[in-house]
Amino acid sequence: MNIHDIPPNIQLELNQLNQDLDQKIPSRKIDKNLLIATWNIRAFGDLTRKWKSADNDTPKRDLHSIQCIAQILKRFDIVAIQEVKANLRALRDTLKILGSHWSLILTDVNRGDAGNGERMAYIFDTRRVKMSGLAAELVIPQEWLNEISDKALTEQFVRNPYAVSFKINNETFILVTLHIKYGKTSSDRIKEIKSIAKWMSDWAKDIHAYHQNFILLGDFNIDKRGDLLNQTFIAEGLHIPEQLQNKTVLRSIFNQTKYYDQIAWFQKPNSNIPQLSMKFLNGGHYDFLPTTLINRNTSKLRKSWMISDHYPLWVEFEL
Repeated sequence: MNIHDIPPNIQLELNQLNQDLDQKIPSRKIDKNLLIATWNIRAFGDLTRKWKSADNDTPKRDLHSIQCIAQILKRFDIVAIQEVKANLRALRDTLKILGSHWSLILTDVNRGDAGNGERMAYIFDTRRVKMSGLAAELVIPQEWLNEISDKALTEQFVRNPYAVSFKINNETFILVTLHIKYGKTSSDRIKEIKSIAKWMSDWAKDIHAYHQNFILLGDFNIDKRGDLLNQTFIAEGLHIPEQLQNKTVLRSIFNQTKYYDQIAWFQKPNSNIPQLSMKFLNGGHYDFLPTTLINRNTSKLRKSWMISDHYPLWVEFEL
């Protein structure tokens, strides 16, 4: 089945989706701005290669779904994606829709039950952004694991954070994406979140680091605003812009109070940590619920498996 041979009724819906995206997401302007997003796309793995999956099809995600996903992804220059599975069919077909100028870099599958068979990935528009040489999974030093503290990690990350450097015009920056394990309670997440924040802080202070423009983004599984964030991000000097802390900027399609996904960087004047050199302009989330699969009469639960249970979170920088 040709993924580019779109049925007329679906094409009409995609046109409406793009009209809404035109209103909600800033346009990409050559030499003027950079748009970065993070999106946990639920169980982004296999695909039913039909335009409309049936009730007995597994998975429920179909060609209509990935056309919607692709329309959203192409609004950004780089997207960090969490929950990419071992099976890459949906991701590969999404890249075909985006076109040959889009590229991909990703980790191997996280083995073991806790890793949930996931990868982390970046997709990016090579007309706008190039990789600049660094790609690495971050590993905690053994000395940190030996620390005696109720907030110290005692084992490596369940899913290693993934750092990749990119360049646009004269700006070079490192994106670090991760998907924190959920655990049984919110306090279970403190160790991993605090460790990655400390790792970023130490790396940024290192004068021998590859580059000191760091942006941390991904799914931190933070249940709500407040102490957990203060104990981890803020304590290590990481900054989340006010626009993304606004209560109108949502993360979960099921619960408006959840604070799972974040984008952060160092921005503290007079500190010994180099600050981000790019100027932040704006940020937010994109609510795809009213504009995707609108003629399918799907429940929110089913749509979470076809599109996602997370909203994409984005930021815009001035170049």
